[in-house]
Amino acid sequence: MWIALHFMAMAGICLYGLHRLWLLICWQMERRKPLLPPPLSAEKLPMVTIQLPLYNERFVAARLLDAVAQLHWPKEKLEIQVLDDSTDDTLEIVDERLSHWQLKDIDMKLIRRAHREGYKAGALQNGLMQASGEYIGIFDADFLPPPDFLLRTIPCFSGERIGMVQARWDFLNAEYSWLSGLQSLLLGPHFSIEHWVRFKRGLFFNFNGTAGIWKKKAIEAAGGWQSDTVTEDLDLSYRAQLAGWRFVYLDDLAVPSELPVTMASFRSQQMRWAKGSIQTARKILPRILASPLPLAVKLEAFSHLLANVGWLFSAVVTLTLYPVIMWRVGIGPYQLLRVDLPLLLGTSVAILVYFSLYIATTKSRVSPLYLLLLPVFSIGIAPCLALSVLEGAFSKGGVFERTPKFGLHGRKRLPGLSFIYRQRRVFYLLMNAVLFAYSLMPVAFAWQRKTWLAIPFLVLFPLGFLLVFGKDLQEVRQR
Repeated sequence: MWIALHFMAMAGICLYGLHRLWLLICWQMERRKPLLPPPLSAEKLPMVTIQLPLYNERFVAARLLDAVAQLHWPKEKLEIQVLDDSTDDTLEIVDERLSHWQLKDIDMKLIRRAHREGYKAGALQNGLMQASGEYIGIFDADFLPPPDFLLRTIPCFSGERIGMVQARWDFLNAEYSWLSGLQSLLLGPHFSIEHWVRFKRGLFFNFNGTAGIWKKKAIEAAGGWQSDTVTEDLDLSYRAQLAGWRFVYLDDLAVPSELPVTMASFRSQQMRWAKGSIQTARKILPRILASPLPLAVKLEAFSHLLANVGWLFSAVVTLTLYPVIMWRVGIGPYQLLRVDLPLLLGTSVAILVYFSLYIATTKSRVSPLYLLLLPVFSIGIAPCLALSVLEGAFSKGGVFERTPKFGLHGRKRLPGLSFIYRQRRVFYLLMNAVLFAYSLMPVAFAWQRKTWLAIPFLVLFPLGFLLVFGKDLQEVRQR
């Protein structure tokens, strides 16, 4: 049973790696820039509503309101909704900036609820029912839209069935630490490769919850914002495309944002994305498979919505490695290397090639050195994300845990009050300590049997758990 589980998980990772290679090939074939439609004349500029969902964002709320207030768009055709569900001193910060911009004739409206029902999805839906704009732009608290954002996105709604335009994320603090550097490496290809290929090939892709703009009719026709998953953006995207709306991706329009800088906040964000993608897959995939959509669209939707199952496969490989080695000892350790090592290296090489070519062929500021850290870090973070995948497979909705933002740029230090954001660490410290000890057992076994060639490969597993454990412990001490 353990051998079967181990090789099934390895096969799953292989399929993921092959899909990355397919994306790379398509990317190389589709890298010509699209012809953007001409700018709209002043008399044809539509009414636009910008929604700013906030919840306890004391460090970035003022920065966001100031940026959005300076968008280049006629004042009489721009409505800004501040959807503030905060319970801390963000309330006073929002009130002050709101008054400031209202005195300058900016139509900035404050919408507060007495509850957080539906979390972000609930706030967006509540604002949508009060919005006067034909188009709805959305920005999370840690984003800084450039002044020409609307001038570059609205003209893309040239077709009657264009429902959403998504801009690329850029990162204000990619150089803050090795953790933020790795995140920029992980997220960059998601936009520049995945979104680009899916857009150019007429496949489904998703609104990323921020830095995009919707046609209001598309949201309403798809059933509005719903909170039965914790990735309401992914859910709405697929429902809208199933209803016949098409999306546009602009790789040359970058919107700066802030990456999580603590292990706890990064883990919380990734666990929500993993859980929500599986919840969305449960909800949407049956409808996609039963639809008359082309086979290519169905296959890519399947790969996209279930991509996070790869974390579960990775965790299974880790947990089954020792019993598989022990129970197959009769065939000899070097014989194991001939099967297991090439298989795992094949999957790892495919994924590393994917990220390497992204760095080499784009203007990414990511250091190639992060490629060496990526496999180790992926091993260390996989078990907690695997738990979220399982949770998403057996639950609906859930608590929308906000990702703390601190208004960081470059290597700017955390503000003194950053400690007020409580984040779960104890459970993950214990889990990674146990997994670190467990992952040393295959290393010790190989050492005893003098299988020296296997040790560099096997030592990656304890290094991964040690890396994540050490980062968590460092943050606890700082706190």
